[in-house]
Amino acid sequence: MNIQDPISDMITRIRNAHNAYKTIVVMPSSKIKSSISDVLKREGYILDYSIDTTNNKKPILKIILKYFHNKAVISHIQRVSKPSVRVYKKKDKIPKIMAGLGISIISTSKGIMSNNAAYNAGLGGEILCYVS
Repeated sequence: MNIQDPISDMITRIRNAHNAYKTIVVMPSSKIKSSISDVLKREGYILDYSIDTTNNKKPILKIILKYFHNKAVISHIQRVSKPSVRVYKKKDKIPKIMAGLGISIISTSKGIMSNNAAYNAGLGGEILCYVS
């Protein structure tokens, strides 16, 4: 199956797994998906992730979701910049999500990072998604 927007596919798989109270999400791996997973892990939204290349020709990304008192830690995840409409923001215009309680994941010239890391580095970029 050909996926037109792999980031939206990743977000949808995470959202569906949370709604079904699954602990592990499995999807095809790519550099951008592993970078987004790394940001989610550093910010505490997922427990861990791994890339499995043993059985298949193509690498598989496995994300272990995080729950707290049987509620998903990720309550809301939304794609912002889409292939049809790209959303770019300067450093000063990066929005705060839920007054700083959530994050936005940004693709910058120095890699993919959270809004706080991008602001501290003085970088703007493409807003990939909001997570809270």
